[in-house]
Amino acid sequence: MGCFSCFDSKEEGELNPGNRRDGTNEGKAMVESHISRLSSGSDRLKARSATGLRRESLGPKDGPTGSIAAQTFTFRELAAATKNFRPECLLGEGGFGRVYKGRLESTGQVVAVKQLDRNGLQGNREFLVEVLMLSLLHHPNLVNLIGYCADGDQRLLVYEYMPLGSLEDHLHDLPPDKEPLDWSMRMKIAAGAAKGLEYLHDKANPPVIYRDLKSSNILLDEGYLPKLSDFGLAKLGPTGDKSHVSTRVMGTYGYCAPEYAMTGQLTVKSDVYSFGVVFLELITGRKAIDSTRAHGEQNLVSWARPMFNDRRKFPKLADPLLQGHYPMRGLYQALAVASMCIQEQAATRPLIADVVTALSYLASHAYDPNTAPAHSLRASGEKEERRSRGTTEKQDERGGRTGRKEEGVSGHKWDLDSFEREDSPKETAQNLNRDLDRERAVAEAKLWGENWREKRRANVKGNFDAPNGSIRFGP
Repeated sequence: MGCFSCFDSKEEGELNPGNRRDGTNEGKAMVESHISRLSSGSDRLKARSATGLRRESLGPKDGPTGSIAAQTFTFRELAAATKNFRPECLLGEGGFGRVYKGRLESTGQVVAVKQLDRNGLQGNREFLVEVLMLSLLHHPNLVNLIGYCADGDQRLLVYEYMPLGSLEDHLHDLPPDKEPLDWSMRMKIAAGAAKGLEYLHDKANPPVIYRDLKSSNILLDEGYLPKLSDFGLAKLGPTGDKSHVSTRVMGTYGYCAPEYAMTGQLTVKSDVYSFGVVFLELITGRKAIDSTRAHGEQNLVSWARPMFNDRRKFPKLADPLLQGHYPMRGLYQALAVASMCIQEQAATRPLIADVVTALSYLASHAYDPNTAPAHSLRASGEKEERRSRGTTEKQDERGGRTGRKEEGVSGHKWDLDSFEREDSPKETAQNLNRDLDRERAVAEAKLWGENWREKRRANVKGNFDAPNGSIRFGP
C-alpha cells in the first residue's frame, strides 16, 4: 500500500461505494442520525471554541514556531551509529526511506534512524514538518524524536527505538512461530493510539491533523505501548470559524476518508475515519486493502459494512487467529465504535475524545482466553436462534428480564446485558451515547457544585470583612 497523491474515479468508487455526490448533499449514513450526539460531537466542539478551552499551545496561528528541542547530528555520527547503514541493521523500508537500528556512540542509546530517500516522495517541506511537530508535541503515545541530520542533501531523523516494531507486524502475515495479539492487548493498543490522536486534536492549539494514521505508523514499545510515528504529512487544523483546511490529498489508500479523497477538505474527522479502519484491522486481522482476497473482500471497509446490520454475522468479523477467544459483548461494543468511526458522512463520526472514553472502558475489562470459553460460528448461530425463540431469557416474577450491570472506568454503570441483546452496532451505540451523556452530566454537575461552593465562600468572606467589624448578611 503505497502513498497516493490523488484518486481516480475507480478508486473513489471503492473507497466510497455509494453514488458519487457533492460533499454538501445528504447521504444515507451507515448508522442513523439519532446517535449523532456521540457520532458528531458538534455541539461540544462549538462550545469548546466559544469558551476557549485551554490547550497546550503549539504555536501562533500561521504555524509552529519556537526553539527546536531536537538534537542535531552529523551524517558521520549517524553512519557510525548504524555501522554505515549495513543491511543487518535495517528495520524496515517505507515510501519515504529506510529505517535502521543504531547506537549513538556519544551516549550509548539505541535509536532508530530513518534515512530519507533523496529521490523519494518526502521533500524538505515534509522533513521540516516532522522535525517541528515532534519537537513541539510530547505525549506518551507519540514517538519521541531525538534529533535530525541535514548535512548537504542528506536528510535523516533519529527516533527512540521501538523494540516491538509496528502494529502491522503483529497483525498481518505472521510467521508460524509468532503468537497473534490476544483480544485484551488489541483493545489496549486501540485505546492508546486513540489517546495519542486525542492529544493532537484536543491539546494542540491549533489542532494537528495526523493525516497518515495506519497500522504501519503505530509503533509498539515495551509492554505493547502504542506510539504514533511518521508526522511528515501532519497538517495544522482549521482555526477560528473555519470548518476545514483545503490541501493536496495525501495519505495511504484504504485509510483515507472518502470526503477528503474527493474534495481535499481536511478535518479532524478525517483522522477519525482512518482510526476506524485501523480499529477494524485490530478486530478482524485483515488488511485495509488486500489484493490477494476475493474481489468483494479486498477493501476492508466495503467488506465489513454490510455485516454491521446482521448480528448473526458478527463472529465472522472477528480475527480467525483469535480462535474464538474474545468476549461476545466486547465484540459488539468494538464493532459499534468502529462502525461510527467509518461512516461516510464526516459530521456523523464521533470526536476522538468520545472514542477514547469507549475504548478505555473496553480496555479496562481484561479477557482471559484460558478461563473463558471460545466462541464458534456454529455455537453463535445456535445461540442466536435460541434467543429468537426466547428460550434463553430469564424472567423475573413480573415477567421482566433480570439484567446485571458492571461498573465502567468512570464509576458509572454500563448495562452489559443491553449490549448483548442488541441487534446491531447501531443500537449498541445508543447505549454508549446514554452512558457517555450520563458521565458528562455528572461531570458538569460536579463542576457546577464546585463553582457554587467557591462563590459561597467568597460571599461569606465578604460578609465577615464588613466595616466596624460587623457581620453583614445579604447584599
